[in-house]
Amino acid sequence: MRTFLGIIHILVALFMMFIILVQQRKQGGFSGVFGGGTQPDAGQWQRFTALTKITIVAAAIFMITSFFIVFIN
Repeated sequence: MRTFLGIIHILVALFMMFIILVQQRKQGGFSGVFGGGTQPDAGQWQRFTALTKITIVAAAIFMITSFFIVFIN
């Protein structure tokens, strides 16, 4: 069981890295990396794209597998 969860955990981590790297940035340049370059509409509700939804699901699966790996050990 521990090996199976470890493999799933690694696969989800790799998938999540790929999905994050595929997404397009909303701010240009390095200003968005360090928290600068905010736009006036940053506080308004924005619809999530399909890639954002996939990222949220992958992050949730990653956290759940992390939780179970810790409690199995």
